[in-house]
Amino acid sequence: MTEFLTLEQIDAVVAAIKAKTKIAPKIGVILGSGLGVLADEVLGAVIIPFGELPGWPVSTVQGHSGRLVLGELMGHAVMVMQGRAHYYEGYSISQVGLPVRVMQRLGAEMLVVTNAAGGVNPDYAPGDLMLLKDHIAFMGMAGINPLRGPNLDEFGPRFPDMSRVYDRELLALAREVGKTLALGLHEGVYAGLSGPSFETPADLRFLRTVGADAVGMSTVPEATVAVHGGMRVLGVSGISNKANLDGNTVTSHEEVLEAGRVLGPKLVRLVKGVLERLPA
Repeated sequence: MTEFLTLEQIDAVVAAIKAKTKIAPKIGVILGSGLGVLADEVLGAVIIPFGELPGWPVSTVQGHSGRLVLGELMGHAVMVMQGRAHYYEGYSISQVGLPVRVMQRLGAEMLVVTNAAGGVNPDYAPGDLMLLKDHIAFMGMAGINPLRGPNLDEFGPRFPDMSRVYDRELLALAREVGKTLALGLHEGVYAGLSGPSFETPADLRFLRTVGADAVGMSTVPEATVAVHGGMRVLGVSGISNKANLDGNTVTSHEEVLEAGRVLGPKLVRLVKGVLERLPA
């Protein structure tokens, strides 16, 4: 895999998927740490391990099954990633964006991207869900941007507008679903860092000062690629732990996975509720 993705590399993955299924997904879904249970809801599922797809970044983190699940969810053809790869695992930032490029070449027009995140906002508690209104792309600001390199004109412009990453109509729809199902949704700003180390108390106080409500190590690269390719994006964070603003607690990945057991069923209800209300 070269540093920058080429159309030929993307289409090689598309060809490998088409060789296994005729399903043409209109909606892509990326499931974060401990949130893979939604994939079990897909009907007529065709399951493809990431390792069977050429150049696809394979998940190495506990809580990420590393499978592609294609089928039907609430009447929509979907492509669900049961787990994801992260920049901190050693992949190039372009490889992190590869799955979204493949979704786009298969015809997907919408992306639901989820993550497990630390709650920076003091009003957030483990087990809460937050709809993403915006994000802070710290990796991108530092030059680690999935659009770096030759622009793929087949997908979008050299300089894409990022003023409305998270689709306002989808956000309103998710808000309505959350109210109907009494999910108690928050809405806030997600800060995307590179990881894999968790943040220091000083890091977290800085993030809170600049307007972050939750922090994690994913989502922003995928959302960036999605917007570049013209997809509508709905982002959801599952709050897995409270931010350690004073340095008196210890954060662990086991804590994140444990929170996923609570968050998973709530995420399933939310996403299914949104898809149910979308036009067929």
